[in-house]
Amino acid sequence: MNFVQQLLQTTIGRFRIIAFLEGLSLLLLLFIAMPLKYIWDQPAYVEHIGLAHGVLFIAYVLFALFLHFNRNWQLFRRTFIVVIASFVPFGTFYIDHKILRKL
Repeated sequence: MNFVQQLLQTTIGRFRIIAFLEGLSLLLLLFIAMPLKYIWDQPAYVEHIGLAHGVLFIAYVLFALFLHFNRNWQLFRRTFIVVIASFVPFGTFYIDHKILRKL
């Protein structure tokens, strides 16, 4: 069984996959799509990557709230930090490294 299949077996593992994809979509949006739009006048990338990022962001926040109630996470100590990390470039990767992989 490979690593991704192992992650899909647990709720935390599925959240880690969503967190990775959400963080990746934010980086693609900020460092590839936005420069293409504002420097080279190619807005199509922002539309597509922005849509994907929006869907992944909503999934990330909803999944974090689900875990908050399902695993009795402390609101300000864990849930708030996990959600705020999604606003910061590389934040979801940091949260995965410091919090999620230990669960």
